[in-house]
Amino acid sequence: MASDSELVRLAQAGQSSGYEELARRWSARVLALCHAKVRSAHTAEELAQEALLRGLRSLATLHEPAKFGAWLCGIATRCCLDWLKCGQARQVSLDALSENYTFRGLAHSAAGPDDALERSDDQSRLVAEIATLPEPYREVILMYYYDDVSYQDVALALGVSTATVNARLTKARALLRERLSEMQR
Repeated sequence: MASDSELVRLAQAGQSSGYEELARRWSARVLALCHAKVRSAHTAEELAQEALLRGLRSLATLHEPAKFGAWLCGIATRCCLDWLKCGQARQVSLDALSENYTFRGLAHSAAGPDDALERSDDQSRLVAEIATLPEPYREVILMYYYDDVSYQDVALALGVSTATVNARLTKARALLRERLSEMQR
């Protein structure tokens, strides 16, 4: 399997298959990042596509091919910020958000319809609470669980250390645990 650096060089040399593979590799992470920023699955998909397109158009400006992932995530972040600054952001139904997430660790076989309904309610509450987390925590939670990637992958995409990712995930989980336990009281 070719490295990101090799694929960047192929794409910069005019071979579209190089960028196609890069887009396949990075699209889920870019989507998770966009979703964390704009809190809307539909809008995140559009912004992720825009980021991939901007990446393709700007690929000639990438001087360090090994940093493709961080570079592309930076483009995605700018796409989201542009969208938010233009006033296009709007409130999104939390029901719509929960329909688009399946978090690893939440899929269990149901004993009956009541169990499935309760689990669906739990997942909806979890998604609603994730949406209210401060952005740094929301980003790592969504990237780690939604995209199912390692701490290193999240760190690379966000341009932070794995220790920072670990700290943010720990804090995000603690906040979620606290908020969800308050709801059950």
